[in-house]
Amino acid sequence: MKKQLIIGTRSSPLALWQAEYTKAELSKHFPDLDISLKLVKTTGDVLLDSPLSKIGDMGLFTKDIEKFLIANEIDLAVHSLKDVPTATPEGLIISAFTEREDTRDVIISKNGVKMLDLPKNAKVATSSLRRMSQLKSLRPDFDIKDIRGNLNTRFQKFDEGEFDAMMLAYAGVFRLNFSDRISEILPHDIMLPAVGQGALGIETRVDDEQTREIVKVMNHSNTEYCCKAERSLLRHLQGGCQIPIGAYASFKNGTLHLLAFVGSVDGTKGIRNEITKTGLTSPAQAEAAGIELAEELLKQGAEEILSEIRKTC
Repeated sequence: MKKQLIIGTRSSPLALWQAEYTKAELSKHFPDLDISLKLVKTTGDVLLDSPLSKIGDMGLFTKDIEKFLIANEIDLAVHSLKDVPTATPEGLIISAFTEREDTRDVIISKNGVKMLDLPKNAKVATSSLRRMSQLKSLRPDFDIKDIRGNLNTRFQKFDEGEFDAMMLAYAGVFRLNFSDRISEILPHDIMLPAVGQGALGIETRVDDEQTREIVKVMNHSNTEYCCKAERSLLRHLQGGCQIPIGAYASFKNGTLHLLAFVGSVDGTKGIRNEITKTGLTSPAQAEAAGIELAEELLKQGAEEILSEIRKTC
């Protein structure tokens, strides 16, 4: 068994929380392991002047860490799973899906105003096309503003008065102790989350069997089923562009329920569908369910929506 492990991570406060959490969990099971962190500044951390939709977000927060993993300079990488492209680089694998936090999105607003009660033409900040599409479908009057930077930076910008509200993932807000700032937690029937939202993906080298065995202690089976279903759906639809797709899977007693959304950027078009599969005994079956639902969405008109978006990306 290895005596040392090096965890690669971004240096943002949330990323450090995630890496420290991983370190603490592994230390509980392997107290003799010497575990250290290597901080990596990623392209997504540097390019803050342009919207993600303009520069593309495929691997912006993961590729630079993966380079250290491929070069054997770190043993594992800890990512927010929603940032991890559905196709990992050759030789790398997501070896553990950690137990998921609440997957929902939240509204942070002045004076605790809920989303539907925000004033007409309210300025709402988000860097996500997925959120933008669903917001505009509910409130076409909203003036959507791009916001980049880590969670602390976003709260600072909000407090400086630039926006009426902003949207964030509950998981990050909760983990960094900003829960008291939440004005509203949005249910899935209003706002579907990003694929993998709330879970961490622990990435290792395929041929590093010792590390893969070590990090298995952090794998949460239900989360693995759910996230593999969602990621499979996204992989089947995405085609390399940032597109407005939301998905949420639940899994209990062998039954998987998967709900998904594909929409136009301006919110004028949107398609939702869901699928339920019983008797599942392997994550591969959950992945098959994701592909099946993706095909249904394409038949319903998602192909037309996605084709229009791909012309501009």
